[in-house]
Amino acid sequence: MTRRKYLLDTNICISYFKNKYHIPEKIESVGIENCYISEITVAELLYGAAVGKNPRNRDEISSLIKVFDVLPIYDCLEVFAETKALLREQGNLIDNFDLLIGSTAIINQCVMVTENTKHLERIPNLQIENWIDRE
Repeated sequence: MTRRKYLLDTNICISYFKNKYHIPEKIESVGIENCYISEITVAELLYGAAVGKNPRNRDEISSLIKVFDVLPIYDCLEVFAETKALLREQGNLIDNFDLLIGSTAIINQCVMVTENTKHLERIPNLQIENWIDRE
């Protein structure tokens, strides 16, 4: 049986840092070795840390990239371009970073774990799970 792989979106990583919505427990239940992050997620987190000017945030990001394998975006660029063209044709564009992260999940055969299901569900062939329950 092949193991399921999960690509954690930026909002999931933020909940992981804050120990909210049982995200650390969920990651543990699927196996931390089966969870990955995108280079784009790292960039978004670094931007947030730069804006927030809290040194602890940088430390959390450093620890995150030691815990999770970071998937590069180069291999997903063709999927990104084709999908963006399709979404543009449909009048259904989404943010480039969201599309790059989703494309990374597709090319690496990962389930995309995000709370941002509204936008990411527009990407064909993307498997999505929302691990955040706000109730």
